[in-house]
Amino acid sequence: MNIIGEKINGTRKLVGKAIAERDAAFIQKLAIKQVDGGAAWLDINAGTRPDKEPADLLWLVNLVQEVTDVPLCLDSANPAALRAVMPAVKSTPMINSISGEPSRLAGILPIVAEFGCPVIALCMDDKGIPANKEGRLEVIRKVFEETRKVGVPDENMYVDPLAMTIATNINAGNIIFDTMRSIHAEFPLAHISCGLSNVSFGLPARSLINRTFMVLALEAGMDAALIDPNDRELVSAIFATELLLGKDRHCLRYTRAFRAGKIGPIEQK
Repeated sequence: MNIIGEKINGTRKLVGKAIAERDAAFIQKLAIKQVDGGAAWLDINAGTRPDKEPADLLWLVNLVQEVTDVPLCLDSANPAALRAVMPAVKSTPMINSISGEPSRLAGILPIVAEFGCPVIALCMDDKGIPANKEGRLEVIRKVFEETRKVGVPDENMYVDPLAMTIATNINAGNIIFDTMRSIHAEFPLAHISCGLSNVSFGLPARSLINRTFMVLALEAGMDAALIDPNDRELVSAIFATELLLGKDRHCLRYTRAFRAGKIGPIEQK
C-alpha cells in the first residue's frame, strides 16, 4: 500500500505556526521523519487564505524538495496556488483533490491533464457527500466521464469514498467497504484511497478504531491512504494485513520491515 504522509498540513496548529513564522527547520524535519517512516508521497497543504496560499505552498514545496526526492501530493482546491507551484515541482506530483463539484472540475482538472498528474477524486459533489454506496458511485461515474474526456488514464485516479464517523451512523464502515469493492469492480485500473480520522471522530481510543478500519479497508481493495507513517502500530497492521492477504510475495516486505525495526516490539535497551 502507498502511504501518503499527512503531517505537513497548515490546518494543524504547530504546522500553521511554522508556516506563519517561516520555520524551515520544523517543516523539513517533518518531511524527513515521514520519508524515514516509509511515505511514498508527502502531502503538502498550506491551509492558508486563498490570497496567501500560492506563496505559502511554493515555500513549502521548495523547502521539502531540499531534503527529499519523494514525490509530493499537492493538497489544494485553489487552482492559482497549484499553477504557482507546478514550475517548481521536480517530479510529477499527485493532486489532492478533484470531486464531482463543477467548480473543482473546471479549476483543477485542466491542471491534472496538462501535467499528467495522479489525482485523488472524492465521492462528493455540490450537493455534499451521498449517504449511501449508490449515490457515491453515481458521483464518481460522472467524475470518470470528465477525466476520461481530457485524457486522464484510469490508473492515475485515486478514488476516495470518504469515510464518515461511525459515532453518528453505525453503518458508515459498511458503506465505505461496499463502496470500495464496487469501485474496484467497476474501475479495475483505478486506485482506492482514504483518510482514516473521520471514521473514529467522537469516540475513545481513536487509534484502535483507525487501525482496525485500515485492516478492513485493505481487504476491501484500498491501496493508498493519507496517514501518519510514523504511527508504528498502524504501519505494523498494514504490513501484517498485506502479508495475510497474499499481497507480499515471499513475505519480503514484512520481514524486511521487521529487520529494519519498523514493526514488531521495540527492543528495550
